[in-house]
Amino acid sequence: MIDESSEPSGPQEPVPDAGAVDEEKKEFEEVLEKHRKAGKILARVADDSKRMIIVGEGLLDIAESIEKMIRDNGVEPAFPVNISLNEFAAHYTPEADCKRTLGEKDLVKIDIGVHVDGYIADMAYTVDLSGEQGKLVEVAEEALNAGIAEIKAGVQVSKISEAIHAAFEKHGVKPIENLTGHKLLQYILHPGVSIPNVRGNYEYTLSENEVFAIEPFGTNGAGHVVDTDQVEIFSLSNMGNVRMRETRRILNFIQEKYKLLPFAERWLAAEFKSKLLLRSSLRELMVMGLITPYPVLRDRDKGMVAQAEHTV
Repeated sequence: MIDESSEPSGPQEPVPDAGAVDEEKKEFEEVLEKHRKAGKILARVADDSKRMIIVGEGLLDIAESIEKMIRDNGVEPAFPVNISLNEFAAHYTPEADCKRTLGEKDLVKIDIGVHVDGYIADMAYTVDLSGEQGKLVEVAEEALNAGIAEIKAGVQVSKISEAIHAAFEKHGVKPIENLTGHKLLQYILHPGVSIPNVRGNYEYTLSENEVFAIEPFGTNGAGHVVDTDQVEIFSLSNMGNVRMRETRRILNFIQEKYKLLPFAERWLAAEFKSKLLLRSSLRELMVMGLITPYPVLRDRDKGMVAQAEHTV
């Protein structure tokens, strides 16, 4: 119904500034293009990396080769390449002196990230070298596709989680309840909004212009991961005054080089040659709460774990 009166009645909505709207749209398109560029490079690198996932290949060689492939494209890894084997679900990247090679019974999860000016693309895949865990790998991929099929502006996270959980449940595979997909922001891999892999009443509603990594993990074990004692990956959580000169140098390097993105101890070892001083500095920064450690995660019952991930 049209009001034909000449005078406005009631409070009037402000008229958007057309120039401001156009500028905001342009800025978002630029951001989206950086995500797309990161995604295209990541897709090529991930596809090329699969030829390296063979028995006898060294874990350190795989990680460094993938990271080099990323840098050869003129961009940077969004985090150290994760190579988590068997019951280990996430957060393992090889040490600087790692000698371990892939074995014929290994279930290999490769998690790779690329960023362009901090705008991230994140994906993962699983390779079964044993020939015995094919179902687990296939179900993780099916759960990923089920989650992606629900992604659109206006959908609640609970609907996405339900689709992921149901895909696992249908095949008698447990989703890992305390690992989730996550929103992506500039230089922030986990900004706080999660997409759980188990059903529940999650009220967050997706909006236009948001970017998420959908990341199902499935297992024949407990469906719950626990921290191990090993830590190879960290991220900056705060800046502050530190006592040791070398620690100050390392903290400033981390802030300048990685900002809030995760980094590996082996990355720092290439710049800071004293292993003893580096370890001491990292301990000091953890105690002060200036960096966050990411312990290697393992299924509580040591069940096999498969992972699949894609950015949308």
